[in-house]
Amino acid sequence: MMYDGTFHSVEEERQFVKQRLAASFRLFSKFGFNDGSAGHITVRDPENKHHFWVNPFMVHFGQVKASELLLIDEDGNVLKGEYGNGINGAAIAIHSAIHKARPDVNAAAHAHSPYGMAWSTLGRTLDPITQDACTFYNDHSIFNDYTGVVYDDSEGDRIARALDSNKAVILQNHGLLTTGQSVDEAAWWFIAMERACQVQMTVESTGSKPILIDAEHAIHTQKQMGLPEIGREEFKPLYDMITKEHPDLVK
Repeated sequence: MMYDGTFHSVEEERQFVKQRLAASFRLFSKFGFNDGSAGHITVRDPENKHHFWVNPFMVHFGQVKASELLLIDEDGNVLKGEYGNGINGAAIAIHSAIHKARPDVNAAAHAHSPYGMAWSTLGRTLDPITQDACTFYNDHSIFNDYTGVVYDDSEGDRIARALDSNKAVILQNHGLLTTGQSVDEAAWWFIAMERACQVQMTVESTGSKPILIDAEHAIHTQKQMGLPEIGREEFKPLYDMITKEHPDLVK
């Protein structure tokens, strides 16, 4: 079924959302975004918007299944699911704050991806040096208040404020965080942003200064490529690929 917001029942929509979430973890694993126990993606439950589906703690992204996802409330209490070792405390602190601050955000993704972590140490936003990088032009920010592993709710609140109305935030000395109206979108923005970090670091490593796309055209390109429906469309071929490679994830 293509996502068009129409389902025959809430159970059907819930299963659809959970399968997309499980596929996102498998994709993050495939792309090398799985760093030990770090990383989490959340998506709102279609019935109760204050409850979220999330990955179980200490389960490798490459082993996550739809049936083993956990449903939690805004305080991190597990409402459904018993797989794994509970919830990553950072997932509660960060994601709960973002979902509370942004009712339009249905999904949020954070992982310790190599280029995202490397770029985050520079404390800079991405430049509009490619068409793809323009996806994030004037639509991402910096959180420059690193104080350690995020377990404190107040730090989650500060990250949410730094995110503001953008689709993504670079957590300085930490990594990337992306959001979306759907888990498809949040996962795709993360993959695209990691690649944008890789490209800019590769260009700058040559010692030459990249030529920037001028602001007018960067804004125009962002409006073409940065829309929620584009994120969903770009995610679809990845979903089709990963479910063929790992059909067990949808169970």
